[in-house]
Amino acid sequence: MSNGEPADEGLHEAEVETRWEAGPAILLVIALQIALVTVSRWQGWALWRLPWWWWLIVVVPEAMLFVSLTWARPRHRLEEMGQRRTVGLVLIGLIVAANGVGLVGLIVSVLLGEERDGTELLFKGITVWATNVIAFGVLYWALDRGGPVRRREANPPPADFQFPQMENPQLATPGWHPRMFDYAYVSFTNALAFSPTDAMPLTHRAKWLMLVESAASSMTVLVIAARAVNILR
Repeated sequence: MSNGEPADEGLHEAEVETRWEAGPAILLVIALQIALVTVSRWQGWALWRLPWWWWLIVVVPEAMLFVSLTWARPRHRLEEMGQRRTVGLVLIGLIVAANGVGLVGLIVSVLLGEERDGTELLFKGITVWATNVIAFGVLYWALDRGGPVRRREANPPPADFQFPQMENPQLATPGWHPRMFDYAYVSFTNALAFSPTDAMPLTHRAKWLMLVESAASSMTVLVIAARAVNILR
C-alpha cells in the first residue's frame, strides 16, 4: 500500500467504511421512503399517476444495495464472482433512475395543480431531494478511483475528484483517504450550491454526474419553492 499502509489494514478500513458509513446512508433513505409510504397510505396521498406504494418500488434496489454493503455472506459471494462493484453500481443506477421518475411525477403533479397541501409537498420534496443527495454521494464514493478498496492500493486508478487534502497533504493526517462522509459532503454541497465547493471533478464522468445531480436538485427546490409561495398566499 502507499503511505506505508499494509494491504490487509487498508482492506479492513474499506470494509468498515462500506458497512458502517455507506450502509447507514442507504438505510436512512429507506427509512425516509417507508415513512412517506406510511403517511401516503394513511392520508391518501398520490404522486400524479403514481400510487401511494410507488416509493416501495424504489426501496427494493435500496434494500438489495444495503444487504450487499453490510452483510458479509452476500458481499463475499459477490466478491468471489467478481461482480460486487458491478452489482453495486447497477443498483445505485436503479435508485437514481427510480428517484428521477419520482421527481418527474412531483413536477407534473405540481404543474397540474394537484399539490395543494404544503405538508404533503414538503414531505415528498424532501424525500426526493434527500434520496438524490445520498444516492449520488454513494455513487461518487463507489466510482472514484475504482472504489474504496482500489483507492487504498499502491497504484490506484486516476482520481475522479480532487480533494483539498490531496493538493495540500501537509494539512491532512498521514495516509489520508477520502471516505464515504467526504463524498456525501460533496454531494450535499453540490445539491445546495449547484456547483462544486469542496472537491473538484476531474473526469468527464464525474462532471456529468455532478451536472445531473445539480439539475435534479435545482428542479426539486425550484418546483417546491414556486408552489409553496402559491400555497402560502
